[in-house]
Amino acid sequence: MTMRKAYTFDDVALVPQFNNVPSRTEPSLETWLTKNRKIHMPLIPANMDTVINDELADILVRSGSLPIFHRFAPFESVAKWVKKYGDKAFISSGIQKIDETRKLLDLGAAGICIDVAHGHSDRMFHFIHELKRTHPDKEIIAGNVCTAMAYHDLVNAGADAVKVGVGPGAACTTRVVTGFGVPQFTAIYDCAKIAEKLRVPLIADGGIRSSRDVVLALAAGASTVMIGKLFAMTKESAATKRPSETSPTGQEAKFRGQASEDFQNDFYGGLKSKTVAEGIDFWGPVSGTAEQLINQLLGGLRSGMTYGGARSIKELQRKAEFVEVTAHYISESKPRPDYAKS
Repeated sequence: MTMRKAYTFDDVALVPQFNNVPSRTEPSLETWLTKNRKIHMPLIPANMDTVINDELADILVRSGSLPIFHRFAPFESVAKWVKKYGDKAFISSGIQKIDETRKLLDLGAAGICIDVAHGHSDRMFHFIHELKRTHPDKEIIAGNVCTAMAYHDLVNAGADAVKVGVGPGAACTTRVVTGFGVPQFTAIYDCAKIAEKLRVPLIADGGIRSSRDVVLALAAGASTVMIGKLFAMTKESAATKRPSETSPTGQEAKFRGQASEDFQNDFYGGLKSKTVAEGIDFWGPVSGTAEQLINQLLGGLRSGMTYGGARSIKELQRKAEFVEVTAHYISESKPRPDYAKS
């Protein structure tokens, strides 16, 4: 048996390129969310119940991106989102309740994110075909997948964007429970090679901890990045908040995976028969406002683009040169104030 290597974000680094970009404010962050829709910056809060809400959606729209609302709210609540945001919002669905999904599209949603843990399946293809049959002008984001073949098959089925990432999320335990999942950097890189030919954007979903990971994901070929925990830990997120004496902001927030026992107890009244949880819930310190997070991530991205000699995300991808690094790279990269002691 031959086995190839696969890489996480911590296993790689970008090699600086010749820079003719005079200022970090110059690069354009415009990118494609779907094959027909541009947005002005590449960050998308995860379509999770502890992340996206009206308040965060408003900030996102002002910042030049679009909200993708989660699928775990009552029909009436989702309908209110659609009526409020119209063509500025996507909704989400599983691969049931196609009639409800069609009603929401009829109300004016920009499109649908078909959100399945393992998106490379017959049922997913059938759902895409059926939606495209009745709503050919509505855009479909499909996922999640982590292989080039799966990306290719979803595009062939009619997807206008594909969500890439199986298991890298901060609250996900799929890899630990099942043994399945491709390290996120390699998943993005492999899918991006096909995306370059098919010209359908991929959304890197999961594993983003800082602006470094945003730069790596985009340089590897993602058009946008979807972020859960970081946005959940902002003041405006949908996460439950409580006072905290240890948090610098005086608050902490609860983030949970949609396959966690905590979520399934709330939404389904318990774990489904013959299944186990594939996620966790946890409390973490609220970091600040969503606007502060967006500015921090985009500031790091702009800086990264100058190191890559890139005025656009496409140019960053075209010039990207990666090297494999050892575990010592991260240690060497961190500040070491203790070394400065005399």
